[in-house]
Amino acid sequence: MLLGISYIWWVGAMVIVALFLSFLRQVNQYERGVMLTMGRFTGIVQPGWRIVVPVFQRIMKVDMRVKAVDVPDQKVITKDNISASINAVIYYKVADAAKAVLEVEDFRYAVSQLAQTTMRNIVGGADLDEVLAQRDKLSERIKEIVDAATDEWGITVENVELKDFFLPQDMERTIGKQAEAERERRSVIIKAEGEVAAAENMAKAAGILSGTPGALHLRSLQTLNDLSSDQSNTVIFAVPLEVLRAFERMGLDIPTQKGTDA
Repeated sequence: MLLGISYIWWVGAMVIVALFLSFLRQVNQYERGVMLTMGRFTGIVQPGWRIVVPVFQRIMKVDMRVKAVDVPDQKVITKDNISASINAVIYYKVADAAKAVLEVEDFRYAVSQLAQTTMRNIVGGADLDEVLAQRDKLSERIKEIVDAATDEWGITVENVELKDFFLPQDMERTIGKQAEAERERRSVIIKAEGEVAAAENMAKAAGILSGTPGALHLRSLQTLNDLSSDQSNTVIFAVPLEVLRAFERMGLDIPTQKGTDA
């Protein structure tokens, strides 16, 4: 008799423990729970173990971490009628778990579709040069529009990055030729500027040498010193005009060699 009673108590205890465990729900640290009691929103459940009465209550967990959504390739036509394909990645997180559950059916799908539509509109309203050179500005405009549209869903957009921009092959060749021509133009300009600077410096040096007595002779000696380091060079020394004039001032006869008629 006593054995039967103890068995009944043991079974009853096990049933109570099983029922209690069935009422428990775990909410992780990076999650928030949206509690619905008989179909009505009754509050946000914080991380930890919480008691949820089956049938009468339901808890819906929402991940509060930053999510990265890859926006697939989108066919766009730029403002200057260039057909291209572009993709992006959008980073967002849930700021209000209640709105993310109650205001939109599937906020992940909604954010992805909104990002695709906005990206096509923004890129389609820009020129090709603007898309290639000012991706940061376009990304910021897309972020502002998507962030403003998702505020009522409890979503905060952290960042939007335009990744790859694919052009037709013929357009890529055209852009390559344009870039090559631009580099050649810059090369010619830089070379011309260098020649102008060199000519100006040479003109200044010539003015200094002509205005200083003996400067040309010293310069010639310095040049000979530089050439003497290589014994394979043959040097033809030209006597500067200043040396001849020095002889004239000293009253010396300058030896000359007269040519003979053949």
